[in-house]
Amino acid sequence: MTDLQFVVHGAAEVAAVSDADDAGPAAGLETIADGAVAVVDGEIAAVGETATVTRDYPPENAATAIDAAGKTVQPGFVDPHTHAVFAGDRSDEFEAKLRGKSYQEIMAEGGGILRTVRATREADTETLLANLLDHLDLMLAHGSTTVEVKSGYGLDTETELRMLEVIDRANERHPIDLVATYMGAHAVPEDRDTDEYVDEVVDEQLPAVADQGVAEFCDVFCEEDVFDVAQSRRILEAGRERGLSPKAHAEEFVHLGGTQLAADVGATSADHLLNATSDDVRALIDAGTVPVLLPGTAFGLRTEYADARGMLEAGAPVALATDFNPNCHSHSMGFATTLACVGMRMTPAEALIGATRNAAAAIDRPNGPGRLEVGGPADLCVLDAPSHVHVPYSFGVNRVETVVKDGEVVHG
Repeated sequence: MTDLQFVVHGAAEVAAVSDADDAGPAAGLETIADGAVAVVDGEIAAVGETATVTRDYPPENAATAIDAAGKTVQPGFVDPHTHAVFAGDRSDEFEAKLRGKSYQEIMAEGGGILRTVRATREADTETLLANLLDHLDLMLAHGSTTVEVKSGYGLDTETELRMLEVIDRANERHPIDLVATYMGAHAVPEDRDTDEYVDEVVDEQLPAVADQGVAEFCDVFCEEDVFDVAQSRRILEAGRERGLSPKAHAEEFVHLGGTQLAADVGATSADHLLNATSDDVRALIDAGTVPVLLPGTAFGLRTEYADARGMLEAGAPVALATDFNPNCHSHSMGFATTLACVGMRMTPAEALIGATRNAAAAIDRPNGPGRLEVGGPADLCVLDAPSHVHVPYSFGVNRVETVVKDGEVVHG
């Protein structure tokens, strides 16, 4: 069988994620003992018990074969919320937070987002690209095969477009599939009036972003002392008119109404949601908007976690993300699943689905990555562990041994 590209066989467990036929937060996960996966032309051709799969797809006929005895095969992680293009370092702010300073106090002293904006504006394009590629290498090593990346450390038209250009160039060079989000409304530039800056975003930045054609989404930081609900609505609706699907940072520090706004405008996702209410969650479910929870942010800020348990029990398709940025410096979706289990009372199965299938829905990839099923893309990980439970269980340890993208080994 000359077109047989890849076979992994003899796995202690294949964690096969697909669409849920039944109700329940972990529906759609099938675990197969002594499992195997076969890939033909970049797509999964077979998933099942080793004896059955290898009878039709003999490993000796494959271009690449892996004996996964004692190991687990699962979908590649999908990270639907990162801010991975930036320059500069804010490790000293980590220390400041440990001494008791709040995120808002650090921003008031010239730190936080605006500090990264200054460094990013000063960096040349090649430096930003090299930085992003380095971050992507680490994400790949931790099992991420699809990653959303936002702009938002430019806060002017020139730098925002440069950041999106960097995302596009990295997408051409790196094995990870990148999804670009424009987020010029990440903060208000220094010495600028907020309404004046919203005018710039709507009248100058968004048209230029749409003409460039890189970004798929438009995001906004709907938060106290940043952009209020009315300002956020104006930005998201203007982005939608330019062909950019809405997203929203909502209810991170206070309950402002960003979740209801996300539902009202038909946002693909609403993210953070630490202070979301049950009514907010119901609005997201009714609107088909995916809640994206970022437990690494709560961990780093030492705040209460989002109510994942309540969202799951209400029937929401909870997604997980790293929120990788200078203030939440984790490249690991595996660590995000640990925090989801320990901090938000998700089960390992729920966390796996949140970090794969539901995460893909949060970037409008409902039938592509984040699954391990026949006909799907061959994006998968081989774990040096006997089950998917060992990813959140083994916190502080990267269990990813091999990463496969489109049927080709790209790490390990």
